[in-house]
Amino acid sequence: QVQLVESGGDVVQPGGSLRLSCAASGRIFSINSMGWFRQAPGKQRELVARVGNTSNIMYADSVTGRFAISRDYARNRVHLQMTSLKSEDTAAYYCRSQITTSVHRGYTPSWGPGTQVTVSS
Repeated sequence: QVQLVESGGDVVQPGGSLRLSCAASGRIFSINSMGWFRQAPGKQRELVARVGNTSNIMYADSVTGRFAISRDYARNRVHLQMTSLKSEDTAAYYCRSQITTSVHRGYTPSWGPGTQVTVSS
């Protein structure tokens, strides 16, 4: 019954900024990694940024220096601050996390429904 919900997607001008948020809710025992993926029409889904349980962060080369991921461990939330947005950033952005609902179970992936980011003049 764990679910992720994204928010913050919008239409923005090139060079603009946008902040995405993801909140995990439901029966949560522990969360390992949380991150963001995106998928543009006709393209495969790709990793944008991810932060692990030890605060180790990874970024896709295409967003390094422009995007910043942050995680609120206490509130089971993760955010993605996007700056200097380009038309190439246009995509549906999905929140993903590795979650376990019990000490007796391993981590399994959960996905949010996605939020659309459109960068256009």
